[in-house]
Amino acid sequence: MPSAARSCAGDVLPQRNTHAKAPPPHKGGGHNCPPDPRAAIHAPTRDRTGIPLASEATNVTSASTQAPNPTGLSERYALALLGIVDDLRATEPGAADRIAGDLDTLFRLWQDDAGFRSFVADPRYDSTEQKRAVFAVLERVGIGMEVRNLLGVMIVNRRLATLPAVAASFGALLSARRGQQIATVSTAHGLSDTQRSQIVARLTEAGYSGVQLKENVDPTLLGGLVVRIGSRLYDNSLKSKLQRLQYAMKGAA
Repeated sequence: MPSAARSCAGDVLPQRNTHAKAPPPHKGGGHNCPPDPRAAIHAPTRDRTGIPLASEATNVTSASTQAPNPTGLSERYALALLGIVDDLRATEPGAADRIAGDLDTLFRLWQDDAGFRSFVADPRYDSTEQKRAVFAVLERVGIGMEVRNLLGVMIVNRRLATLPAVAASFGALLSARRGQQIATVSTAHGLSDTQRSQIVARLTEAGYSGVQLKENVDPTLLGGLVVRIGSRLYDNSLKSKLQRLQYAMKGAA
């Protein structure tokens, strides 16, 4: 039976074997290691209601709405969740899309709700406060058990701030498995369906296949768009054009 490797230098990842028992909390060496979350993602959690949304309950300076780049830590959480998708495939073929949809819902909430975004990033809240507020939000937006329990593990491990990176990592891993390519599109305003179709068509003409768009709204771009796909960056924003014009004028002076 596989077992989880435990180290105070990093988080312990959820086991895919749903019958494996979680090891007891680490008590030696004076370290304060997080409890093992392997079984936690599969375990049911209680719904909590009656708690206001984070945007109503907090008043913290808003964080950036730009999705952070995936890190090794966020990818490990995402891989653990992807392993659970594999475990569910036999009984629920659509589990991958359902769980991906839950993460997309949370990512959009993180982008659109300044209060929720600030709450996620604020380290001053303890795990009890974070669980109370976050689980209430998850209940209101209808998030499934697997993602609820993943966030519970992240809260226990003091990793809630990595939520947007975990969502981005899971989307990237799922797309890679399906032979799709993620194009991150940043614009000053939201895209229309026509604009989305045009961007996908242009990228397909450029040789990219199975393109999936991940959208960011960044008002500082002023206009135009910035597209990142793989290692390529296409910057056609008005902000960059004005900067290039400014540099050119300084060079001519």
